[in-house]
Amino acid sequence: MPRFFVGALPSALPDHELQLPDGAARHVQVLRMQPGQCIQIFDGAGHEWVAEIGEMGRKHVAVRLQSPVPNHRELPVRITLAVGMPANDRMDAVIEKATELGAHAIQPLMSQRSVLRLEGDRAAKKVAHWQGVAVAASEQCGRAVVPVVHPVQSLNTWLHSEAASSAQFEHRAVLSLREARSIRSVLQAATATASQQGVRWVFLNGPEGGLNEEEETSALKAGWQAVTLGARTLRADTAPLAALSVMAAHYEG
Repeated sequence: MPRFFVGALPSALPDHELQLPDGAARHVQVLRMQPGQCIQIFDGAGHEWVAEIGEMGRKHVAVRLQSPVPNHRELPVRITLAVGMPANDRMDAVIEKATELGAHAIQPLMSQRSVLRLEGDRAAKKVAHWQGVAVAASEQCGRAVVPVVHPVQSLNTWLHSEAASSAQFEHRAVLSLREARSIRSVLQAATATASQQGVRWVFLNGPEGGLNEEEETSALKAGWQAVTLGARTLRADTAPLAALSVMAAHYEG
């Protein structure tokens, strides 16, 4: 059954009627679907419904909610990837794959070694584009939650903000090439101390060339933990996804 993101579902009750957003409506028409056929719609916040197509016009499609759909595709922990944006179109792939792997949020960052630098309207347009990538990936992989792509920030500003503090995350790890604890040992220590349901993790990773020594030292002094993914040096767009894959495998078996 085709799935579509529709944004908020106000008063989501059986028989509630709503108009599909323009993009979803166009997709329904491209698929040559007809009144009486059913689709699944979700709001990005965890709610999903079967809906029956009703009235169709040249530019609009109305649907009627039928029944809620249980959706249990979220990780038991909330993981944010704080990523030094890689160059070219690699950030698109990071967003797409992070969504598929269960990320809760992505924080794009600019550091000293960043090639890609975004500010003002250009940054806002990129974030809107990446949010669209996350929506499309959620439609494809079956998630009813769409990860939030936060506005672009400089690493230094973000690292010293409340958004990156221990009050926001129980576990903060910087992916490092220095002497560091293995991600497996960090996970084992974390899960041995308390229930992990809803616990918030964040992984910080640099752009091409990584974080410089000053940036990584600043993170460690702020209470972050240096974590290694193994003996090989991973690319900027590989490392955060590798960390997320390890986390998903650990918590989902």
